[in-house]
Amino acid sequence: MYIKKILWAVAVIGLVIFGAIAYYIYSAMFQPNTNFETEKEYIFVPTDANYMQVRQQLEPLLKDIGSFDALAKQKKYTSNIKAGRFAISKGMNNNEIINTIRSKNIPLKIAFNNQHTLEDLAGRISRQIEADSLSLLKAMTDKDFLNKNRFTKATALGMYLPDTYEFFWNTSAEGFRDKMLARYNRFWNESRLAKAKELNLSPDEVMTLASIVHEESKQADEQPRVAGVYLNRLRIGMPLQADPTLKFAAYQLPKYKNTVIRRVLNIHKEIDSPYNTYKNLGLPPGLIAMPDLSAIKAVLNPEKHNYLYFAADAKRLGYHKFAKTLAQHNNNAREYQRYLSSQGINR
Repeated sequence: MYIKKILWAVAVIGLVIFGAIAYYIYSAMFQPNTNFETEKEYIFVPTDANYMQVRQQLEPLLKDIGSFDALAKQKKYTSNIKAGRFAISKGMNNNEIINTIRSKNIPLKIAFNNQHTLEDLAGRISRQIEADSLSLLKAMTDKDFLNKNRFTKATALGMYLPDTYEFFWNTSAEGFRDKMLARYNRFWNESRLAKAKELNLSPDEVMTLASIVHEESKQADEQPRVAGVYLNRLRIGMPLQADPTLKFAAYQLPKYKNTVIRRVLNIHKEIDSPYNTYKNLGLPPGLIAMPDLSAIKAVLNPEKHNYLYFAADAKRLGYHKFAKTLAQHNNNAREYQRYLSSQGINR
């Protein structure tokens, strides 16, 4: 009888222990373990991160980090970390969280436009994905890559078409660059290549001219007319005399760093630079900015006309007055210069 009581007591204790263990396992796996009020929170797991780095991000978001640790170890997550951007939803249990950060890397939307240099673009992208600006710039300017794809450092900016794209946060610098190259190659389909050939321009030259058009006018309905002026000048061997190229040339000089040129002066026309289209015939060596798609389309589909000149319109700011003769253009230019002076804009 005494032995039976002992066996019974041992059995009861065993059941209690088993129940406690089962409850702990159930709690660790299936009880909600989030500790935030928003609908979801994101964690960003770097490439080659270890478990402690993931844990540091998760700890403020969880009620019980210990139970998460135990299940993560049991499911071998601690030795199989995945990089990426992951969403932890309110009310998730540990099992759901582990499954999420193991396999549900969420892409994000990346948008860019109006960058003037590869350095600017690298800085912009580095604020949106894991790759830093130095690694991005190194990938963008890699000599082997540029040579293989027939770019120079001056024309490479044209490869990055402004738009909104979907990338994983842990995309590498080379991964970003290569995806943009694929997008660029798709853009230059047979139809667009044929249009460029009709204009006697290469794709690089189209992008370079589009960058000038973009800097001259942000008005999509006017850009084809601006493009037509520059194409007319190229056709007759006339210097482009594009003020935005002077600004670009000036900004390369220490004297003009961190300044804003609001009015182009004769002194700017004397700058010794291949980007000075007052001194040099033809297109500059490369892009002066990242052209928007409307400017690229404007160059490929220019308005056909006989205009050779244009000046900013003081009565329709953002637009221009176009002229066929130098005398008419000079009148338009003087009108705008008087407007600038009246606004106190002298440089």
